[in-house]
Parts: sequence; C-alpha cells; structure tokens
Amino acid sequence: MTMITFANTKGGAGKTTAVAIVCCELLRMGFSVTVLDADPQLWISKWFGKMGKTAPPKLSVVPYVTASNLASHVKAARANGDFVLLDLPGARTPLLAQALGYSQYVIIPIQGSAMDAEGGANVIELIHYLADKANIRIPHSVVLTRINPMVTTRSLQGVKDLLASRRVHVFATPIIERAAYRDVFAAGETLYSARAERITNLDKARENAQALGIEILRRVLPYTGKTTETSEGQLRNIA
Repeated sequence: MTMITFANTKGGAGKTTAVAIVCCELLRMGFSVTVLDADPQLWISKWFGKMGKTAPPKLSVVPYVTASNLASHVKAARANGDFVLLDLPGARTPLLAQALGYSQYVIIPIQGSAMDAEGGANVIELIHYLADKANIRIPHSVVLTRINPMVTTRSLQGVKDLLASRRVHVFATPIIERAAYRDVFAAGETLYSARAERITNLDKARENAQALGIEILRRVLPYTGKTTETSEGQLRNIA
C-alpha cells in the first residue's frame, strides 16, 4: 500500500480536484484506490455517493477521517488496496503532521497566487522541520492547479520563481482550468465513465489528467519498494 497525502493549509487551492483526478488515473491504470476524506466539506465523499451502483469496483471512499481515527483507517486501507489518497482539510490542523508520518509521498496543490503559495509553504516547512529535527524525510512535490495554458500571470510566475528558489520539485504537468473537471465530478462520474457528448472538452481534460497521472506514478513508484525494472515495466504498459 502506498499512501499519497494531498495538503495545502489554504482552502480553494484545487486540492480535492487534484485528488479526484489522480484517483481516476490510478483506477484507469488498474490499481485499487482508497480515498480517506478528511476535508470537512466532504467533496470526495459526496462525489462517491453520487456514483451509487456505478462506482468503480476498485474504488472505496472513507468519510469523516479525523486525527482520532486516522490510524485505524490507514491500517484498514493497507489490507484493501494499492494506493491510499488522503484529502486533508484546507486549514492548519494537527492532522497534517500526523498524516505526514503515514505518507510515502506528499503532493501540494498550489494555484498561481501568493496566498496559495503561503499555504503550500506551510506544508513544505513542516516537512523540512521533520527532516531537520527528527530525520524523517518525506518526498514531496508541488502540482500547479487551475492554470490557464494561454496566459502566465505575474502572480503565477512569482510562485514558480519562489518554488525554484527553494528547490521544490514541481510536476511538469499542471492541472489546467477546465469546466470538464467540474462537470464530471459534480455529476458523480469519473473522467472515463462520463459521456464525451455531454461534457465540453472532456477529451482535453482526459489528456491533461493522463499526462499528470503518468508523471506522478513515475515519481512515486520508486518509494513503493518496487524495483526500478518493475516500475519502468509498469509505466511502459500503462503508457
């Protein structure tokens, strides 16, 4: 079981959308996925609830995850699937430090704004603190979210420059701002159960999601205990 935590202490950073996209891609690749929903808004749980009987058989979602029950949910998830995705609250919470201790990888979604960058910096600073004070080293990356592919704003460039100055790894594939993501998830569909004739630019959303999913998997697989040869073989088959 590999646990990936999605964290940003500022709400509205595109964190839950990132969780849903990565979830869809891992399912497409044939992995089983458990999502632990610790966000008080329960967006992932509501999405799963709308699926009903059409939910992918390899997907399970656990709502109302808190600091008091996280350990038991992680233990149960270890017996049930290949990947666990943890959607944390978009706020400062003691759950963040606890979650990092269980994580094989942390993904920090950040929009192109100073406030989002500050929320992401809070997570990165805690990861660095654990490395410096407790020798706990947690691999992590930033994914840029809600990006307009046609425009690079001054704020977005400032965020990119800040991350580069701090030598933070940023995925080359950002999450593009697309109405298709909102429409698919609001309808209780996955990117691959939705019908293209009903969703504008669904094909473009799928292309974006697939590129990000493969990039994330390539980055995360070495931390799962698999050999490099096995990892690369899986990636060739998926791609």
